[in-house]
Amino acid sequence: MPRPLRIEYGGAIYHVMSRGDRREAIYADDEDRTRFLETLGEACTKTGWRLHAWCLMGNHFHLVLETPQPNLCVGMKWLLGTYTQRYNRRHRHWGHLFGGRYKAQMIDGRSASYLRTACDYVHLNPARAGIVAAEEPLETYRWSSYPAYLKPGQRPAWLETVRLLGEHGLPEDTARNRREFSRRVEQLRLEPDEVTAKALQRGWRHGAEDFADWLSDRLARRGSPSERATERRETDEGLARRLIAEGLRSVNLAEKDLPHLTKGDPRKVEIARLLRSQTPLPRRWIAKRLHMSSPSYLSTLLAR
Repeated sequence: MPRPLRIEYGGAIYHVMSRGDRREAIYADDEDRTRFLETLGEACTKTGWRLHAWCLMGNHFHLVLETPQPNLCVGMKWLLGTYTQRYNRRHRHWGHLFGGRYKAQMIDGRSASYLRTACDYVHLNPARAGIVAAEEPLETYRWSSYPAYLKPGQRPAWLETVRLLGEHGLPEDTARNRREFSRRVEQLRLEPDEVTAKALQRGWRHGAEDFADWLSDRLARRGSPSERATERRETDEGLARRLIAEGLRSVNLAEKDLPHLTKGDPRKVEIARLLRSQTPLPRRWIAKRLHMSSPSYLSTLLAR
C-alpha cells in the first residue's frame, strides 16, 4: 500500500517527531545535540520555517513548526539528511541514523488552544520521561526551547516566541509575563492532561472536529497534488532567482554572462554558497542554473 501524501500548504502547522533507527540514540553527546540545533537553524533559514517549540530526547526529537511556504517535505529531507551526514562523519559511521518515516501531525491553527497544547506537550517531554526530577524546575533541561522562552538572551534567532506567549494570554514579552508563563507550564506538570497527551501521540491531526473537513476544502481549492508540488517548487525557485540576480548585480554581471565564465569562477562559487545556505534547492538545480558542470563538482568547489 502506498504511503499517504504529506499535506502541505502555506501557513500549515505541524507537530513533527522522528526517532532513531531501531529506536537507538541519535546523539552521542552534547556536541551532537549542539550540531543538531545548528543544522535545525540552517533548515529554518533555508525554508523560512517558524519554529514555535522543540525538544531533543535521547532517541528522538519533537518540533512544532509553521511553514509559510508549503515546504515541509523538502525541509525535513534536508534536515534529516544533513544531520545524518554530519553525525556519521564525526563518528565514522555509515548508513541510516533515523528509522522509518518521520511523523508530521497537522495542528489546527484556527484556534489558540491547539498550537498551545502542542507546544506545552513538547516542552513537558523531559518531565514526562523522568529526565527532570519532580523537585527540579523544568528549565534545567537545556535541550528544549522552554528555557529560551524564559531567557531572551539564550534564544536563537530562528525561534518564534510571540505566538505561543500570545496564545497563553501574554502578548508582551516582559519579565513578568515570562514568570507567568513559567508558572503555567510548571502547573501543567502537576495537573497533566492525559487525554490531550494521548491525542498528540497518535493520529495525523490535532484540532477541532471540523478540522479534517476544513483541510479537505482548502486543498481542493488548490488543485491536484502535482500542481501543489509545482507551486512549492516555484516558490523556492523564485527566491533562488532573486538571490542570483542580486549576487550578479553586486559584481557587475548579468545572467547572460554565466555561460561565458569558467565553471569554477569564484563569483559563481559565492552565489552557489549563498543559494545552499538560503534555499533548500538541490545541488543539481544550482549547478545547472549557474553553469557549473555537475553537482559533485559544485560540492568540491564549495568544500575548498
